[in-house]
Amino acid sequence: MMDRYKLWQIIGIYLGIFAFLSFMLLPFVEMFVTSLRPLEHLRTTPYRFWSDKMSFDAYSTMWESVPLLGRYIVNSVFIASAVTAFTMVLVIPASYAYARLQFPFKTASLAGILAVNMFTGAVLLIPLYKVLKTLGLLNTYWAMIVPGIAFLIPTGIWLLKSYLEKIPVELEEAAFVDGASRIYILRRVVIPLAVPGIIVVGTATFIGAYAQQFLFAITFNQTRELQPLPAGLQEFVGRQVVTWNEMMAASLTGVVPVILIFFFLQKYLVAGLTAGAVKE
Repeated sequence: MMDRYKLWQIIGIYLGIFAFLSFMLLPFVEMFVTSLRPLEHLRTTPYRFWSDKMSFDAYSTMWESVPLLGRYIVNSVFIASAVTAFTMVLVIPASYAYARLQFPFKTASLAGILAVNMFTGAVLLIPLYKVLKTLGLLNTYWAMIVPGIAFLIPTGIWLLKSYLEKIPVELEEAAFVDGASRIYILRRVVIPLAVPGIIVVGTATFIGAYAQQFLFAITFNQTRELQPLPAGLQEFVGRQVVTWNEMMAASLTGVVPVILIFFFLQKYLVAGLTAGAVKE
């Protein structure tokens, strides 16, 4: 009876995983199939998922339809990378301070950081616009980098703080006995031990920065050459026709950088996500 129960339990788990993956991946499957279908087949009624004239033509013609498409993809990667770099420079010392130091209003400030993270970018667009205009940052890369940093720091602090708290404090105390300063300990003791957690937080920050570019780009930037991919995709929308197959092809091409990051950092991501899962 127990073996039969375990069998049904395993089946239920795999069915749940299959349902979740289907829910997450089916939109990408639809995007890929749409990118392969001729444009005239996308307008047929009733809608047909499959076509007898599938081809990869859209992946070549999209560069001609939007000549700056390559620039848009590079801009997206650059903006996301810059946001990630600046965010991690600020998040690492802040997380260490919250994990190890005792100071006034520590709990209240943490709650404040979490409360700030509850606001979406759309709520603060007007104040952000005024601030960026005062600083002279409109229509520059900084107009999309600075807001991204501001919105991703709270999440980064909370995630990395939890990871740093799992590092044994005895290692730092031993370094203090040897005369090491707090900065030296952070650089030479804590950061090397926290590399898996830093990679996880950095990857989450990169994905967040990559995903939030559209709103900031269309609000704070009017320079075409500086637009990221999400904003550049609007050029596939014409006055009379929308080239959906080319738009889907460009969208999938823009996802490639994120996929490559997961591919090369997979080992570190698993190590970071499972660290502390087993208590010795």
